[in-house]
Amino acid sequence: MSILKKAKKVKENKDNQGYDLSGERKISERLEYGRSHRTGYKRLLWHPVQVITEHPVNILIVSVPVAFIFFLSGAFINVRDQGLFPFFGSTTFDDLIIFALLIALTPLAILDFRESQRVKHLEEALPNFFRDLAGMNDSGMTLPNAVHLAAQGEYSTLTPYVKKMDSDISWNAPFVDAITDFGKRLSTPLALRSVDLIAKASKAGGDASEVLRAAALDTYEFVKLRTERTNSMITYVIIVLVSFMVFLFVIFVLVGTFLTTMAGAATSSAGVSSSAQFIKNFDIAFYARIFSHAAMIQGVFSGLVAGQMGEGRVIAGLKYSVIMLFIAWVTFRFFI
Repeated sequence: MSILKKAKKVKENKDNQGYDLSGERKISERLEYGRSHRTGYKRLLWHPVQVITEHPVNILIVSVPVAFIFFLSGAFINVRDQGLFPFFGSTTFDDLIIFALLIALTPLAILDFRESQRVKHLEEALPNFFRDLAGMNDSGMTLPNAVHLAAQGEYSTLTPYVKKMDSDISWNAPFVDAITDFGKRLSTPLALRSVDLIAKASKAGGDASEVLRAAALDTYEFVKLRTERTNSMITYVIIVLVSFMVFLFVIFVLVGTFLTTMAGAATSSAGVSSSAQFIKNFDIAFYARIFSHAAMIQGVFSGLVAGQMGEGRVIAGLKYSVIMLFIAWVTFRFFI
């Protein structure tokens, strides 16, 4: 009987082991399935909104094809109705290009502006957060307890990230791992640099409060210098914007006075000798179209220059470019 009992126990152990292996295999397969849908093109298919809004440039995946389809559809309809050469010689062709550019660039400008504001508010709240952690650590609290107490405070847009870090620590995550994930979620250069400094100091066993205080000072100085730079460069940004408006005004006066006078002279010079041939062939619509091209090109590139001067990033000037491009289009289509 004892031999039979031992045989049954061995069989039961084998069955249990097989069941455990089967369960582990299913869990591994599910984890691998989830991991495959969080990377590569599958992530775009299953989480399109998250991928597109994760980085502002990603919106071009959608906006550029939409703009291209809009332009081709409009061009096909107009060529069918007007013919090929009349279409390219009309302002309709220019309008399609302008609106295609607006469709492609406006979402990018909006998302980049939102992202820059998010980064700005997060980085402005970081010095107070690090300073509070340092103070609580000096008073005898451990860093996890300090984070838990700080999560009950108010740090503007940084508060949800602090609460998430406190939640990670409450699930027994080490402080170093929790603050590293905290920096990754913030995903700003200043936050990643400061968090990396704190994590390495914590691993090395240094004085955490001194490191936190140093990180708070570093972030404060960075934010202060960025604010001073923005305030000092705002004058030049305004000069760029005002110069564009002055350019539009000069063209408005030029078309309304000089070109109109030339067009009137061309009408009244019918039958005059060949010395007035230039005036006879004067086409005010052609010159107005040339001026419109110049104004729109200046609007786009002046905006990019303003972004580089004001914020140190060319892409930050897209919001100015889009606005000035639209103003130029409205001016020439409805007022000139």
